[in-house]
Amino acid sequence: MASETRPKSGTAPTAKASVRPKVAVVMTRPETVLDDVSRAMRLAEYDAHLPKEVATLLKINISWQHYYPACSTTPWQLEGVIRELSGSGYEALTPTHNGTVVVDAHAGAVANKHRQVEAKYGLAPVHLEDVEWVRYEPKAEMSVLGDVYPDGIRIPEFLIGKNIVHLPTMKTHVFTTITGAMKNAFGGLLNFKRHYTHSVIHETLVDLLKIQMEIHPGVFAVVDGTFAGDGPGPRAMRWHTKNVILAGADQVAVDAVSARMMGFDPMSIGFIRLAHEAGLGCGDVESVEIVGEDISKIDWRFAAGENTFASRGQKLIYWGRLRFLERALLRSPLVPLAYLASNAYHNGYWLPFVGRRRVREAMKTPWGRLFQSY
Repeated sequence: MASETRPKSGTAPTAKASVRPKVAVVMTRPETVLDDVSRAMRLAEYDAHLPKEVATLLKINISWQHYYPACSTTPWQLEGVIRELSGSGYEALTPTHNGTVVVDAHAGAVANKHRQVEAKYGLAPVHLEDVEWVRYEPKAEMSVLGDVYPDGIRIPEFLIGKNIVHLPTMKTHVFTTITGAMKNAFGGLLNFKRHYTHSVIHETLVDLLKIQMEIHPGVFAVVDGTFAGDGPGPRAMRWHTKNVILAGADQVAVDAVSARMMGFDPMSIGFIRLAHEAGLGCGDVESVEIVGEDISKIDWRFAAGENTFASRGQKLIYWGRLRFLERALLRSPLVPLAYLASNAYHNGYWLPFVGRRRVREAMKTPWGRLFQSY
């Protein structure tokens, strides 16, 4: 990690104008999904938000190095975005990955068929753990990151000055109720000590959105809900076929619409409400212009608050009666034990005894067959 300090970039985020943000919701099927991704992007007017004169990063989500439905960016989601952007004159496209201490993004890019799509279009991916990280001084006031990282906030220098298109999936999360456009920046902008922020995760996502608004000329999201995940996400979920693509430039509004469709009150979710109150986007779905499909009667009734054995223990340490042990267990040489426990549960127990059966069932569906065709 470099020790230099990166000058402050861009401008501090300010309250949004009164113009209603636009979020596209498009129903899709395997035979038309690439065209439907393009349609969603055009309905959300992506070209008005992503300047063509700068490079564009495609921020891929890999929540597991294994394939599991709704867990990570789908190959058709990635291909649809590449095809639309390249066909519209965006010349410098870079698929961008990040690993974590429990997820091998290199293996995940193969298992989730990202490598096949990247090769098809001749694009060279970048893994953020392999680039230079620099100290960054935000113009905007940070709610928590300054306290979490008293020695300075460091981000990948590679990200600065480029557009970013986030490629999350519609799924629940054990820490944040849902995960989507805003949380997709979590892995990319924070290093392997990102778990330091879990006790203040909602405030962290708001701080990261402020940083994104400073360093990226354009920010956009295309969300895949062909398979959607319900339950203790982002890995140990129940998958559902939902046949939908979302797109939009307002990251708060995109997540709010996604949350509403999943059956949650968006303003009850901490990071959405805090970002809305900070003027970083619109979390009030009634104030969002939803184009494409009418979502007024959509309520998937996804479950919130479900836990795995691993997440139950983490919550006790981050927010529960064992919080006094957080620094000793998770910010010390003992922290690899936590990684081992997570891997043992998810990779050693849940995947072979529960997950693989669910994957086999998913492969029998039209989306499963499309996945296998890659």
